[in-house]
Amino acid sequence: MFFVTGTDTDSGKTLISSALLSSAKGKTCGFKPIASGCEATPEGLRNSDALALMAQANMVLDYQQVNPISFAPAIAPHIAAMQIGQTLSAQQVTSHLISQPLLQADFALIEGAGGWLLPLGEQQYLSHSVIALNRHVQQTQQLDVGVGVIIVVGMKLGCLNHALLTQLAIENDGLHIAGWVANQVDGNMSEIEANLASLQQMMHAPFLGYVPHLSCPSAENAASYLDIAALN
Repeated sequence: MFFVTGTDTDSGKTLISSALLSSAKGKTCGFKPIASGCEATPEGLRNSDALALMAQANMVLDYQQVNPISFAPAIAPHIAAMQIGQTLSAQQVTSHLISQPLLQADFALIEGAGGWLLPLGEQQYLSHSVIALNRHVQQTQQLDVGVGVIIVVGMKLGCLNHALLTQLAIENDGLHIAGWVANQVDGNMSEIEANLASLQQMMHAPFLGYVPHLSCPSAENAASYLDIAALN
């Protein structure tokens, strides 16, 4: 079971999550517990990230199972929640995920929103949900590691600092980093090779691959650059 976080908004979490799901074997499922920037449809709010995960997973789930918390404005979820008088909590997210068939899958993936410390309000963060889920899985399944975290590094100026801060925060929270991906979001980034070399020296987890700036990004295209077997 893996939780995918990014060094920032628009680091490419959905592209990498979809690519990992497309490469995984056996029964696969993907979840996007919180999503902003959703489109109104006759069936209710729908988020493109959640739909992308559903398209690559082979376990059939209802949309509300994949994305239970959705907001129309493309703004921070806790602010969107306040605007409509809704309260977000880490326990709310954890309880939903625990109720889903995560443990029935051979490869289960949860995509976060924003970065590791996505605020939920009242001094709570989405990371608290991951910590609680990890503890639950460890206790119920008697595992050393319940949830492995995958970091998507959005390759652009400043990414070294963002990557190292994200790594530090996750490690300080006691979570296991299962791997990291370098995803080039800035097609004109200077010294990409030197930055990659620096990250490979400073990151503590397995390097899953470098996805260059793609003119036609797709799960299948991105998957060709990733080594899912390197996940530990």
